[in-house]
Amino acid sequence: MGRRGRLGLTLLTAFSILPLPNLRAHQPSLADQSSPSQQEPSFRSASSELVVLPVVVADKHGQTVADLGRDQFTVFDNGRRVPIQFFSAEDAPVTVGLVIDASSSMRRKLGAVIAASVRFAALSNPDDELFTVRFNDNVHDLVPDHRFLFASDRVALESALGSMVPEGQTALYDALVDALDHLDEGTRARKVLIVISDGGDNASTATRDTVLARARRSNAVIYTIGLFDDNDPDANPRVLKALANATGGERFMPRSTGPLLSICEHIAHEVRSGYTIGYEPPDRDGFYHHVRVVVDAPDRKLNVRTRPGYFAGKETTRQ
Repeated sequence: MGRRGRLGLTLLTAFSILPLPNLRAHQPSLADQSSPSQQEPSFRSASSELVVLPVVVADKHGQTVADLGRDQFTVFDNGRRVPIQFFSAEDAPVTVGLVIDASSSMRRKLGAVIAASVRFAALSNPDDELFTVRFNDNVHDLVPDHRFLFASDRVALESALGSMVPEGQTALYDALVDALDHLDEGTRARKVLIVISDGGDNASTATRDTVLARARRSNAVIYTIGLFDDNDPDANPRVLKALANATGGERFMPRSTGPLLSICEHIAHEVRSGYTIGYEPPDRDGFYHHVRVVVDAPDRKLNVRTRPGYFAGKETTRQ
């Protein structure tokens, strides 16, 4: 089997501590029910818990590096080196949420956003679970009944995206909370959000701090794309950067819709080309742990990106 073949094992790619004995396959979504042969097997270990990190490595030109071995990675948890217990460089299906701004200011941009979203799906693993959320004055799931599509079902995706009508204001924070909750319902181990917006928030009941705290405690890697106009008083590119940085994703700030297609192609390639590293947490103290991943490749200048940390579980004492 090639390096990017199907995984023989499935890991939950989260950054909080995960109890492994409970990592059996979830109940199938409607997408899974239509293709039962694509169910992912479970991962088992003698250990009770693991911290699992998706890691992206790129060269000095920003190109993904996919030829590194396990012995080239070192993980530090709160400054302490920890042994790697699981390593994978396989292309496993993920759950992906597309969170799309459909406020009135997006009227001239929405066609390019839809085209880029469909292109992302075309380059994704066909077994990826996918849902899409549009937001303006309120938040609406474009696929009815909280269902997931397969990434390969691009006709249904185009139909869902084509139903958007640009109007109203921008409830970005409410949309992010909704999408993070929706991600939790997915059956795939890795969780990804792609957020596309041309403005800051001016209609949510949720706050910036609430959303950032929710993102830090989630299993999601968040990619954000800001299509801001120079004269937009509500523009807030810093919150998009904060969301990406807190979850190990990336923020993109194209000056027009022209680069959208290549940005979504880049994200699709990156999602499929990363590494998965698992290790036992050195302390189960209930606090936030800082994580650093280092690659030993002295002859190459490489950039390593993962989530900056996780909230450790707290060890309980039996009575």
